[in-house]
Amino acid sequence: MESQDNIKKRIIIERLRFVGEVLFVFLIIFLFLLFILYGLLPFLVDESSIIYGPLYYLLRAIIIIIAIPIALLILKNLFLEKKNTATEDNTSPAIAHLKLYSVTEGDFKEQLLYGVLILFIVFIPLDFLIYFLIPEMLEYTGAVLSAQATDTYLLQSYYIFLISVIIIQISVAIYEESLSRGFLTKRGSDYFHKMSAVVISSLYFGLMHFAYYLNPISKDYPTWFPFIWFLQTFIVGIMLGIVILKKKRLFPIIFAHALNNIISAHAVWNYLQGNDFSVVAIYLYLPLLVVSAVLFILYFPRIKNGISKGFDEFKTYFKKDDSIGESKGDLYIRIFFDLFIAFLILILGFLFV
Repeated sequence: MESQDNIKKRIIIERLRFVGEVLFVFLIIFLFLLFILYGLLPFLVDESSIIYGPLYYLLRAIIIIIAIPIALLILKNLFLEKKNTATEDNTSPAIAHLKLYSVTEGDFKEQLLYGVLILFIVFIPLDFLIYFLIPEMLEYTGAVLSAQATDTYLLQSYYIFLISVIIIQISVAIYEESLSRGFLTKRGSDYFHKMSAVVISSLYFGLMHFAYYLNPISKDYPTWFPFIWFLQTFIVGIMLGIVILKKKRLFPIIFAHALNNIISAHAVWNYLQGNDFSVVAIYLYLPLLVVSAVLFILYFPRIKNGISKGFDEFKTYFKKDDSIGESKGDLYIRIFFDLFIAFLILILGFLFV
């Protein structure tokens, strides 16, 4: 059993070493983005072009898929890893990351089922509830997003919007989940307490969405609107983080994330066309909620078991880790440094990603 001083040092050092790895990975991503997205793309395609947005997000997804394992491979070759940074089966971090994208013939149906359940049991009811309680969130979302050069597709005719939204939202789901869950959550869990990795990555994910508060358009809306985005994405991040640690596969959460974004974008597009929320609710969300109810009934035992296990996992975050002799003071230090590390990674994300 470690001494109390050593446990405190371990808690701090593990997190700082992880931040060092995050910094390096983000720098590699930034170099790719700088050369391709911010250098080559504007030279080839004008920002006013209807293909600029889809191409921007598609390239961003490809860059992040490529850059993360390359950065992890460089790190492994440059530095001798200590035992506590190795993956559970001593697999190379780069290979372990790439395995998260694996979809085999044998597990495709299972992964697809998980993706469908996440979409209809988590994403769709949560989105509907927020729009139902705060219909103005549709207007706020549309105003903030359509002001960006990459998201003007929300103001186009339906067929241009449809093609664009499919490409863009699949790309967004790929790079957000690859970065937040595939890298920050999964790799963080190789360094320290698994639920700490979930909380850190979820805070990062939520705060990146809260950052829309800095958008000049946000001053025309209630200041707590961006907080709603933070709360929603933080809660979803916790759920998806637990899923990635349990299943070690990205396809289900990318699938659910992408389809939900496409559905949500349809709600925003309809609102921007002059349809109020009642129309969106009846023709878009009502049929989807019926499917949600049917799936909930059919898979209730599995859903109940998954929620119960997930909640039990999350509760361990607020308990002392007896396996290393963690004291109550160590627990408080762990939680404090998790918050601190999340903000550090947020700053790195703003600077480089």
